[in-house]
Amino acid sequence: MEASRRRTRNGANGKTSEQQPAQWGRAWEVDWFSLISVIGLLCFAPFIVFYFVMACDQYQCSVSQPLLDLFRGDTTLLSIWARAPSFTWSAAKIYTIWVAFQLFLYMCVPDVTHKFIPGYVGGVQDGARTPAGLINKYEINGLQCWLITHALWYANAQHFHWFPPTIIFDHWIPLMWCANILGYAVSSFAFIKAYLFPTNSEDCKFTGNVFYNYMMGIEFNPRVGKWFDFKLFFNGRPGIVAWTLINLSYMAKQQELYGHVTNSMVLVNVLQAIYVLDFFWNEAWYLKTIDICHDHFGWYLGWGDCVWLPYLYTLQGLYLVYHPVQLSTPHALAVLLLGLVGYYIFRSTNHQKDLFRRTEGSCSIWGRKPVYIECSYRSADGGVHRSKLMTSGFWGVARHLNYTGDLMGSLAYCAACGFGHVLPYFYIVYMTILLVHRCVRDEHRCGSKYGKDWKRYTDAVPYRLVPGLF
Repeated sequence: MEASRRRTRNGANGKTSEQQPAQWGRAWEVDWFSLISVIGLLCFAPFIVFYFVMACDQYQCSVSQPLLDLFRGDTTLLSIWARAPSFTWSAAKIYTIWVAFQLFLYMCVPDVTHKFIPGYVGGVQDGARTPAGLINKYEINGLQCWLITHALWYANAQHFHWFPPTIIFDHWIPLMWCANILGYAVSSFAFIKAYLFPTNSEDCKFTGNVFYNYMMGIEFNPRVGKWFDFKLFFNGRPGIVAWTLINLSYMAKQQELYGHVTNSMVLVNVLQAIYVLDFFWNEAWYLKTIDICHDHFGWYLGWGDCVWLPYLYTLQGLYLVYHPVQLSTPHALAVLLLGLVGYYIFRSTNHQKDLFRRTEGSCSIWGRKPVYIECSYRSADGGVHRSKLMTSGFWGVARHLNYTGDLMGSLAYCAACGFGHVLPYFYIVYMTILLVHRCVRDEHRCGSKYGKDWKRYTDAVPYRLVPGLF
């Protein structure tokens, strides 16, 4: 989504050509191509989401048929819109209760799971240093909130029967309108807050373009009070907690419609649940990722986490409700293997980096002492800080091999749906664009942050994702 370039040059000491302290991150200025892209996304991204969901609701998940009908004059945009379920107060009530419940868990449930589960890191944790030199503290309780939520879902399905397990699918499009309202509301609030009462003015970035500021965000870590952090809450809750519940609702609908659940639906549920559980198990590690460390909070994260993530990351399960696929045993095993190998590469690569950071290089990677490059950078408060970039283990194979594993897992989700339609494969196409773009964004930041030290690192590890190719 971000295609801008920083117009000032950085020296090796981290100072810009104007001799001001370097602030690594997104651009200060916006070119015309970036501005057109931003306005286009703000205007059309909600309709992209609507198009995919509508295609399943009205055209049996055919991506091309709506366009063909429009081209031939068999339908109109108004008739497609009129056939789509509209906003309902029932959906609004469901969505309000959901977000309020997740907010309650986030703010009020202290994490105790880290005291009883070996290897799990929870409680109060430090985030990464911001460009202004601050280190924020976070209350890590995502795993506990996920467990409580799913325990209640299971208890309702088995015993209480307050609502049917298909409730999410049954209100899917009306819930989408509610999610859009929240996404735009929180993005607009964060935008206004950055001007009127920012949490930390030194970590704000104004490009001079109102559309770019709104989309990519101004504040680095907008907060209300001491603990409510916009990025941590909306990146992880309510969207990612809902991800597995959405899939369970799809599974329940498949059972209701056809009297059985296909192995493809089971695979999608299991593989994506592994990914979600990994996210919450390693929530403390997530504090050091690009979303928290580099992205500012604007529409890109606010609306994206409320709408784009829960609606487009779950397309495989939605597709399988309309097109139940029973895979052959070799096909199912191949999908499972691809997903598990992808997860192993993703998790092992991230684990190596986390271990290396926690021990400051005093650890063993693949049975050997890690090799690394010493780097330095300057924060906006004038402080000079040192960092280490590992060039051994998985991080010596490619600079973003964790993304490679993520893409393997994404392909497995899609392949579980067979090869009858294009729609389930939107996810792997999108994730490829997203992660390649993240590589470029991340390396632009690191080049600005570390200067000549970053060049030494890229010389030592020349490939980004696929050794020998890219």
